[in-house]
Order: sequence, then C-alpha cells, then structure tokens
Amino acid sequence: MPAISTVAAVLSVPLLRILDRVLEFRLFNYTSDGARALASIISAAVLSFIVFFFSVLLLTVQIASSTLSPRIISRPFRSRSLKLSLGLFVFTLIYSMAVVAKGTERNMGQLVIAMVVILIITSICVFLYVVEHVSKQLRPVTVMGDVALEGLQVIRAVYPKMLEQHGEPEKTCAEVHLGAPSQAIRYTGDPGVVLALDIEGLVALAIDSACMIEVVPQVGDPVAGEDLVLRLYGGGANISPKKLLEHIAVDRERTLEQDPAFAFRIIVDIAAKALSPAINDPTTAVIALDQIHSLLREVGLRRLDTGLVRDPAGQLRLIYHTPDWEDFVRLAATEIRQFGRTSIQVVRRMRAMLENLIPSLPPHRSAALRRELDLLDSTADQAFAIPEDRKRAALPDFQGLGGCRRAV
Repeated sequence: MPAISTVAAVLSVPLLRILDRVLEFRLFNYTSDGARALASIISAAVLSFIVFFFSVLLLTVQIASSTLSPRIISRPFRSRSLKLSLGLFVFTLIYSMAVVAKGTERNMGQLVIAMVVILIITSICVFLYVVEHVSKQLRPVTVMGDVALEGLQVIRAVYPKMLEQHGEPEKTCAEVHLGAPSQAIRYTGDPGVVLALDIEGLVALAIDSACMIEVVPQVGDPVAGEDLVLRLYGGGANISPKKLLEHIAVDRERTLEQDPAFAFRIIVDIAAKALSPAINDPTTAVIALDQIHSLLREVGLRRLDTGLVRDPAGQLRLIYHTPDWEDFVRLAATEIRQFGRTSIQVVRRMRAMLENLIPSLPPHRSAALRRELDLLDSTADQAFAIPEDRKRAALPDFQGLGGCRRAV
C-alpha cells in the first residue's frame, strides 16, 4: 500500500496541474511563495505525523499483547482500515514533497495546492478514526470475538460434514491399518510450524502414482530438519520428495488457516493471562469461556474424521491427522480450570458450559465432558475450604456470578 501510494502521489501532481489549466480552478488564490511555504510545512509535519502514528500504534499493540496474548500482535496490522490509512498518510507526504519540488515554477496551480489542504484535513480525520478503531479492536471482548468468529469458519471448512448427515460412526486415523510404508519422506527446510496442507494436490499425486500418502505431523505441529513428515504406501516411487514437500506450508508461527485448535489456543491464552496473579481479571476469563462454549458446540456437532480422504472409486488416498473431540475438550477446559480454580465465577461459568453441552450434543460426545465435569468438582473441592463457597461453586451460572443458575 505505501508503494502504491508513493507512485500515485508522484503521478497525481502533473495530472492535477493539467486539470487545473483546463478548469481554471480558483479557491484559495495562493501566491507561488505562499503555496510553496504551505507544501513545505505540510510535508515536514506529515513525516512527523507518520512517525508519531506508528509510535502510538506499536505502543498500543505492545500493551495489548502483554495483557492479552503475544499471538494477537499480528492481528491489528492485518486491518484493512489500518493499511488504507497508512496509504493515505504516505500519499499526503509524497504528494506534498512533489509539490515542493515543483515550487520553482511561477504558477504551481491552485488545484494542486487545494489538494494539499484537502489531504491534510482528511489525514487528521482518518487518524482520529484509526486511533478509535484500533483501540476498540484491541479490547479483550473484541479480540476474542473476532478469533472465535474466524475459528467457527475454520471449523466449518476443516470439518464440513455434520454428524446427523452420516449414520456410520466416526473412524479415526489410528483405526486404519496401513502396513509397512514403501517410502518415507523427511523434512529438509528451515524449522517451523505446519500451517496448512494442499489436500487436493496431495490427493492428485496419490491418484497419479497409485499410492496412499500419510501426512505425519498435524497442522500446528513443529517440524525441523530430518523430521519424518510423509509416508507413502503401495507405490509412489516416481514422486520426488521435493514435489511432495511443496504441498506442505511451513512457517514460523501458527495461523488459523487450517488449524481450528489454534482458535482455542489463542482464547485460552487470553483467559490464562487474565487469571494470572499480576492481572487477576476473572471476568475476562468468563468472556473467554463464552467464546469457547460456542466453538465447542460447533466442533461437537461435526464429524471429525475428515482426515481420511478417498478418491471417487472409494480408495483411500490421503491420511492427515486432525484433533479429535477429546483434544478439543481438554484444550478448552484444562488450563482455565487450573488457573481459575480459586475464582468462583470461573468455576460456575465452566460448569454451566459443560452441563449445557452434555445434553445438547450427541451422546457419544458426553463422556469427555463428564470427565471434565468430574475434574472440575475435584478442583473446586480442593480450592474452596469454606463449605458455603463450595456450595456456591457447585452452581452453574452463564454469567459466572449474578446470572441464571440453570445450565439449560
């Protein structure tokens, strides 16, 4: 965006001068010296303005990351509003400098100078808007809401089939007997984390080579040099390891692209930070449980065996590992239960979540939820020495404290 703005600013000055001569624009009636002085002042001011803007932005993001989670640092910089505003600021700076560079000419053009005034006024308005926008986007409830919304979209993309659409039970990758692999592919790139898999590309390679491919690491797992990443069964000798590895995206940090568990991870991290003794904000943890509740319900209603991909003839061609139901439940509940064990409202909100999900999800999902409910009971019994506190902690409450006690 800054590069595009720079080119557009340089090209706009001669174009506006031509348009000015055609329209004979008159508004401010600046003299040549006055116009040159105005453009010089604005170009210097805008440069300071951009530095100030980024200083405020970086400080705000740093504070938010320290109180919420380091995994949200990249989120504000993905904002389209932020990118467009940066483009406007750079356009204003380069445009003003280009006007100053043309300042030796006797007639600079009134339209050119009018545009300088319009740009600086617009930049001030946009700056005020962006400051408000970024501050709202970095509130805990907004961050967790946005992460949960993206997480729901990823869950629906990774697990597109609903449970009621298929009567047969889910079959995990561990239940598939493959035998001995014909070829093992090891990782050769820079260390990183598996971000995504080109599932269609891997299936096409398996069909062309009449083999079956197993992706060993799960999306979100770290990989380093010589780690085993692929196994081939029944052929595939004509596929080069380099070509296979091109279908696995690896980078330094996890993303939500194909990783629904990462949405849980971010929200749990925010809750854990809020429950730390330094911050002691259990209400934020309750808000986190609100979002986790909706994510768990979405996961619980879907088939989680999409890691077994077959060709049109029904032949198994690709196996890739995804989190199962127990993984999601443990990720959602374990750390918040441990760190929030002394907070009655966290215990009550988690109890409401578990007791609500047990009857609302298919019966085979309830075992993992009941185990977490039993662990929650044991944790509360140990955490609260006063009988009245234990009695209060045993009540479900969607608000944590002060809300409805029923978990239906």
